[in-house]
Amino acid sequence: MPTLEKRHVTAGGLAVTTMGLGGTGLGNMYRATDPKVAHETVHAAYASGLRYFDTAPVYGFGLAESRLGEAIRTLPRQEIVISSKVGYDLVPIPDSEVKPVLWDDAPAFRADFDYSRDGVLRSIEGSLKRLGTDYIDMLAIHDPDEALHFAKGEDPYARSRFKEAMDGAYPALDELRSQGVIKAVGVGINQWQMLSDFVEAGQFDYFLLAGRYTLLEQEPLATLFPACERKGTKLVIGGPYNSGILATGAVQGATFNTKSAPQEVLDRVSRLNAVCERHGVPLAAAALQFPLAHKLVVSVIPGARSVAELEQNLQYMQWQIPTALWSDLRAEGLVDPLAPLPDGVN
Repeated sequence: MPTLEKRHVTAGGLAVTTMGLGGTGLGNMYRATDPKVAHETVHAAYASGLRYFDTAPVYGFGLAESRLGEAIRTLPRQEIVISSKVGYDLVPIPDSEVKPVLWDDAPAFRADFDYSRDGVLRSIEGSLKRLGTDYIDMLAIHDPDEALHFAKGEDPYARSRFKEAMDGAYPALDELRSQGVIKAVGVGINQWQMLSDFVEAGQFDYFLLAGRYTLLEQEPLATLFPACERKGTKLVIGGPYNSGILATGAVQGATFNTKSAPQEVLDRVSRLNAVCERHGVPLAAAALQFPLAHKLVVSVIPGARSVAELEQNLQYMQWQIPTALWSDLRAEGLVDPLAPLPDGVN
């Protein structure tokens, strides 16, 4: 298998592989992952050339970080890049208290938002302990819109902790970066609109954008991306399958933004899939490779909860896609005219 390319996140030399491992599966998102399988998945990722691992305290209320930490204990730490996040305080709760359904079989905690300086420093301390490492390469302000998933026409600023994040979390992270304690500062969020404010308000090395720049969606191209280019902010694309539908296709029960996909999304995905099928290419392969054609995108980080899922993603990443497929997608109006396409297709 060809070695994965590396792209620079910072001018200081921090680089990540063009595919990383998203950490939600290690945190039992939707369903439990066997600890042994989680360990094997991380080691298989490293053996396959992945050198970038993303995680967060809220993923399984510490479970994802702990499992990643256990797995990397026997790997050369200096060869891998870890990104985690701040903004949630993990608060112990009694077993009788109802836990969120997103994380299956998770430890007894709830996650409270806390973007204060003290909260950020506590969060980092907890992450370091769970990861079993003495440094974290990249840290992002997590969910300053309270993990808002909004539908078309809804207000992306309906819940905003922008001011708290910039007043508390950002100065703390900026100081740690200036001291060399961390190498990169970012924001991790499910929407692009609020990032248009963050990019102007601070000096961010990267944004971890979950969805929003995928084969299905390219809205940020006209406004956010030029601002990122001007400020030198790179992009990591989480959720490259739009939380499922670009992997499964427009099947019954397909998920988009973690919910059942609306009809207009199903229809568009059906059209995308039809073009892929004409060229004998899995939709998921086109979805995984598409974002990387943009020079601002340094990595895509699909989740994997097993070695088999990881190997499938790697296969999609290496799939030879004919130039004609990208040309046809452009001709049928299925990708934004501003979107660069793989192989330099205009």
